[in-house]
Amino acid sequence: MPSCRRKRVVLTEPSDALLHAVQTDPHKHVFYLDQTGEIFETYEAYAARMSFYRLKQFQCEVTGKSGLDYFQAVESERQEARTLHSRFSEPLKPAVLKAVQWQVMGRLDHLVEAVYERFKDRYFAGEKILVDLSGTKYYARVEKVYPPKYNSDRKARDAHMDPSSSSNLSLEDDPPHLIGGDLKVQSKDANTSDNPSLYYYWVYVLELEKDKSHEKGKSSAKTIERDGKMVGSLLEVQCGMMSRDRLSFSKSILRRFIRDCVDREAAVASPWTVKPSIARRYGVDSVMPEETRKGVETIKRGEIDKRKKAWEEKEGPPTKKQKKMTAAQEERVRAFASAVEKREREAREKAEKQRLAKEEAERIAAEKKKKKPIRYPTEDLDIRIADKDRKAGLRVMRPLANRACLPFNETPGTFEAFLMTWNFLVVYGQPLHLSVFSLDEFEHAIRHSAADQLCPLIAEIHSSLIYNLRTVGFTRHGALLSFLKRREELLDGKQHESPVLGIALDDLIAAMADTGNNWERVPLRHTEGREGWEDALVGCLKDHANLQNFPRLEEILVKLLFAPELPSDDAGDSVSGSRPQTPDQNVLKQFVPPNERYHTLPPEDRIAILSFMCNLAISSKAIHAHMESCEEQLTALRKEKIEVNRMKKQYQEEMSMLLGETKEEISPASNANGEDVIMQDSSELSRQKDLRIKTQTIAHSKEREAARAKQASQKQAIAEHRRLDEEVNKLERRLEGIEREFRKLLGAVRVKPLGRDRFFNRIWWFDGLGSASLVGSGGAALYGTGRLFIQGPSEFDLDQLYKRKVEEKEDLEPRRREEEGDEGTLGSREWAAYNDLEEVEALVAWLNQKGHRELALKTALTKWWVHITAGMRRRMADITASAKIPDARRSARKSALGYDLSRDPYMLWTNRRAINAS
Repeated sequence: MPSCRRKRVVLTEPSDALLHAVQTDPHKHVFYLDQTGEIFETYEAYAARMSFYRLKQFQCEVTGKSGLDYFQAVESERQEARTLHSRFSEPLKPAVLKAVQWQVMGRLDHLVEAVYERFKDRYFAGEKILVDLSGTKYYARVEKVYPPKYNSDRKARDAHMDPSSSSNLSLEDDPPHLIGGDLKVQSKDANTSDNPSLYYYWVYVLELEKDKSHEKGKSSAKTIERDGKMVGSLLEVQCGMMSRDRLSFSKSILRRFIRDCVDREAAVASPWTVKPSIARRYGVDSVMPEETRKGVETIKRGEIDKRKKAWEEKEGPPTKKQKKMTAAQEERVRAFASAVEKREREAREKAEKQRLAKEEAERIAAEKKKKKPIRYPTEDLDIRIADKDRKAGLRVMRPLANRACLPFNETPGTFEAFLMTWNFLVVYGQPLHLSVFSLDEFEHAIRHSAADQLCPLIAEIHSSLIYNLRTVGFTRHGALLSFLKRREELLDGKQHESPVLGIALDDLIAAMADTGNNWERVPLRHTEGREGWEDALVGCLKDHANLQNFPRLEEILVKLLFAPELPSDDAGDSVSGSRPQTPDQNVLKQFVPPNERYHTLPPEDRIAILSFMCNLAISSKAIHAHMESCEEQLTALRKEKIEVNRMKKQYQEEMSMLLGETKEEISPASNANGEDVIMQDSSELSRQKDLRIKTQTIAHSKEREAARAKQASQKQAIAEHRRLDEEVNKLERRLEGIEREFRKLLGAVRVKPLGRDRFFNRIWWFDGLGSASLVGSGGAALYGTGRLFIQGPSEFDLDQLYKRKVEEKEDLEPRRREEEGDEGTLGSREWAAYNDLEEVEALVAWLNQKGHRELALKTALTKWWVHITAGMRRRMADITASAKIPDARRSARKSALGYDLSRDPYMLWTNRRAINAS
């Protein structure tokens, strides 16, 4: 049995409830672990046990190998057991097992030693042994064994060579080594009563022993031929001439064999017992004889008494019954007892003082350890705002993020689906052949409900997704099959079908039968305004969706295919600015084409459809090929970035060298002779005066030439420095471009947040990902969302916070209320946004750089700060420009004020990628 951390692994027994279920519920579904035969009631228990077995912490009990999983350890033990049982002599196994059965020995090594000493000179019929004949060893097989009673009767021994002899039966009825193999008999008595040296054996010589590697080539051909004549002969030998191969019988092999075949209980003085299956195989008695049982119990009682006596001696001798003492004796005893008690009290007080001193020393050491300076950055939650930081004006509460500004945030999960859908369409705009559009434009397109004026953005998005989903595998009429299956389940369960918005399931199935059947072949041309995309959408949903992967399918199809029975005059006579009646407020009865009903769908249903289609499109070949292309471009960009940084470093080193040369001190011009500056007397000879003037002229001319050369060199160095500076600026601009390209390509592979704050809230910035850009032509700022989003901690992060609360006994809720505010505390899957630049600046000021997470977040915000702020300013400018017309008037082409809906930015959007591709 494999061991784990020095403890044997015990298999899990079925629970009482599971055993009871065998009688009450025999068809109950359970989880069965085939390798061990264990049965589990729940998948969690099964998975936990399987995970435990897969840990690399088990040890093979036979070989001692560690670092294995449970199944590897079991296989190792089985392999070693097979090897062991194939090597160990088969005729010797029953004798050894009968000898160790019911033996009481504390250590396995002592049992192995006793068995080895008893059987090393005792052999049994059928054993393969080695026989030494005049220094030459042969492999032989024991044919017959003669007990000591045949020691002096050679004729009787020779008579057993004849198979037809009647004495054969008497030999078989007299098993050998009965006394010698009994470990209950003392070794000395066993050798006296059953001396192994008095046994005779008839052996059949099989072959010469194989030569050892160091003895090969030493034997001559004649010697081999002479020794080979003994092969096939029958000889009579004794134990002195016999031995066993060390690979089949040694203390280590014997120990492994016994350990594999026997077991023992944990109680004191428990006997070694042969495992039941092995005992049945080799004919070992599994029922303890009464005499043996009494002997075991006697040994057990003696061992218990011995331990009890040792314990009593350790605690102190029992008090003896004393004679009645006189008053003087009692006084002396009381004085002695008082003195003893005093000494014991002093000893206890001394021990208590030592204990208190030790605790105080440990407390001081712990305080010193706590006072060690903390190395920053560290865990964010370990950092607390000190009073001096508060007085210095450090921001304590995170700026409140706006939840009300998020579109479609009234229904849980709708905004997240809306945001992820927009991100997918923008990131994969190139393989989908969609031009970039902003989140605000997407929001207005989703809210568009004017029946007389179609929204090109909605048509292009659906058409692009439909074209993409034609390459994804689907089940023909999967939605209809799903509806029929549900109807059968309702009939089997004798449940009544509840109509959806007044439409029965049969009516919906009949309406779907003839709608959108050729959706994968319909040409949705861009030049024709993608006419027919609504029918193709219904066909796409029919083949790709079902009630399992799209639970709201039935309700949405009912809204797309049925309309309320309203007078025809009421349908087109809607008041400008009034919201059309939604299907939820009416009972739908009349079948209409989908193109007449899509504009009445609420935004939640439109987002659900697009989110479902985007989840399917992610598995298309076009998207996968685009991801692979982005990975290749990322690799190329990484290499280019390394090369650009290398060139930049080289240029900077050259600039430093040039700067050092130009800053060298210019030594002032000096005369060659100090005497030249001394005023000469007018009485000097004219010849000396002319010589001096000539010398000064030559020196001045040399200085001017040196100054002109130095000035020219400095100009050249400055020009070179300016050129290198321009090259460095070019490389820095290229590095900025590489970072932008890297962000675009990485966003197509995986979208990650900028970082997390101390409470694991994630900060998202979606601009500049995939097919979107941060900088337009002429360096103009572009944006997709133009804001920062904050998402609450995930379930895993909440578990981490709860674990910290349990382990460190720190309740973080008061701290979150203090530093986030009651309204600012976000739950899992809750979102908010920072729209203003002042809010983002306040967020950056709130972040503490001493924490790991907030340091990384602040670094990322600083890195992209220019583009974040530029996008926010650009969005606010666009909102201000379009705020002149109230946003509520979106339901008609023109309002009473003459507002034209077609001039809205989302209506002016054109799909340039589709135009270029057509």
